Amino acid sequence: MLPIEACIKAIFEENQGNYGYRRIKLALAAKGYQVNHKKVQRIMKKHHLVCTSFTRRSRSYRSYKGRVGSVAKNRVNRRFFSSLP
Repeated sequence: MLPIEACIKAIFEENQGNYGYRRIKLALAAKGYQVNHKKVQRIMKKHHLVCTSFTRRSRSYRSYKGRVGSVAKNRVNRRFFSSLP
């Protein structure tokens, strides 16, 4: 078996840097390693291994699409603006 650091680097590079510590921990468990997620995080930080797919989706959500639909006609003749307080 490879040392854990070499195995983490290999898994990270096999997946083009798209795996974070959670997925790497699961991949290590599938290979038979029993490692704590905090240890995986420390090793990744030590070797500057940062998940690239996380940085891609860091933009905030914007749902504004401008005016959608049409404004209803004022059939009840309501005054929406008043001159009195």
